[in-house]
Amino acid sequence: MSHLPEALRIETRAVLKRAREASWTLAQASGALKNRWLVRLAETLQTGQDTILAANQIDLKNAVDAGRSGAMVDRLRLDDRGIQNLVTALHEIAAMPDPVGRVTSGEVRPQGFEVRKQRVPLGVIGMVYESRPNVTIDAAALCLKAGNAVVLRGGSEALHSNSALIEMLRSSLHAVGLPMDAVQQPATAERQAIEALVSERDGLDLCIPRGGTQLIDFIMQVARVPVIQHYQGVCHLYVHSAADLAQATRVVVNAKAQRPGVCNALEAVLVDAAIADEAVPMLVRALTAANVQVRACKRTIAHAGGCAVAAQPDDYGQEFLDLICLMHVVDDLDDALAHIRQFGSRHTEGILTRDIAAAHRFTQGVDASCVVVNASTRLNDGSCLGLGAEIGISTTKLHAYGPMGLDSLTTERWLVVGDGHVRQ
Repeated sequence: MSHLPEALRIETRAVLKRAREASWTLAQASGALKNRWLVRLAETLQTGQDTILAANQIDLKNAVDAGRSGAMVDRLRLDDRGIQNLVTALHEIAAMPDPVGRVTSGEVRPQGFEVRKQRVPLGVIGMVYESRPNVTIDAAALCLKAGNAVVLRGGSEALHSNSALIEMLRSSLHAVGLPMDAVQQPATAERQAIEALVSERDGLDLCIPRGGTQLIDFIMQVARVPVIQHYQGVCHLYVHSAADLAQATRVVVNAKAQRPGVCNALEAVLVDAAIADEAVPMLVRALTAANVQVRACKRTIAHAGGCAVAAQPDDYGQEFLDLICLMHVVDDLDDALAHIRQFGSRHTEGILTRDIAAAHRFTQGVDASCVVVNASTRLNDGSCLGLGAEIGISTTKLHAYGPMGLDSLTTERWLVVGDGHVRQ
């Protein structure tokens, strides 16, 4: 980190020191006090809604003026409904059991002492993310409920929105008697601040980046702390030869078109060659009617009736985040699995079939944080899976895989309870 300005290193260490000290207080805070903060924060967002929306409008205008993509502008947008969704999520998190101190297993050993495993906070978590100002609230709420302090580094495109939200986070903490420094942001919005934050070996206990490939690759190159990647979602659905085509068509359209600019949106449909002559026209017609451009392999083009365009090599493994979908005909289930292994991102993969044995083979053979059978990829989401709000979807396997809720923001330690026991 020697190339970084010394002033930035000093400021970053000060931020991390304050966060560490706040984490000690937060780790001992009662569940009732943390819940009181969550409710107070929800009230603060409601009363401060006009301030939030005004700040967000500045960010939206700047994004449009800068020629940002439609997907990014969509992720950046906050409106009345979005704020109400945040308020609802805060109440849901408050209603969840506090994971801190929960005993997950235990037994009495033959020598007579008891051993338990219990959940404890991770400590200080760094969130580095782009667009999505809602992440500012979701991440802080989940991290603090799990007893952690958090350093939030949002993207410059959401600077005004995030600044307004972080001010409300800190003021609501102060109002209930929790340390304001449990929520902080880096000393500067410059990109160098990310490197300064993640390259302090004794700083963060965990960094969670959410954003594009360039951001995550950069963090992985410079980080000297543990990193859980919330990487791109190149999600596939395989329409098996035994699929219910009417159902499959409905699921595919939902997975692609319901909200195309998010990581669990469908990016590629794989169609079994045995049913391509019937399935491809149905799927292409339905996607086209939903304003989705279909980019297709040669075998798909042969059945598409002129409603698809030829796929280019870089369309494979592409996270479009738009009303664009790849369609590719595969020979069979094994070919589908091979395709996913080559082009997937371990986010969400699915099969559409009435063949139970085929569904089992697929679920056993695919590597993804969530596997769906006869369902939309859009269901790989914390709220759909019963977690409430999520901090993101991990595409790495240590120590979490898939949507990360409260439990994923803690770790387990051993607790030994004896009565004068000693090692023999």
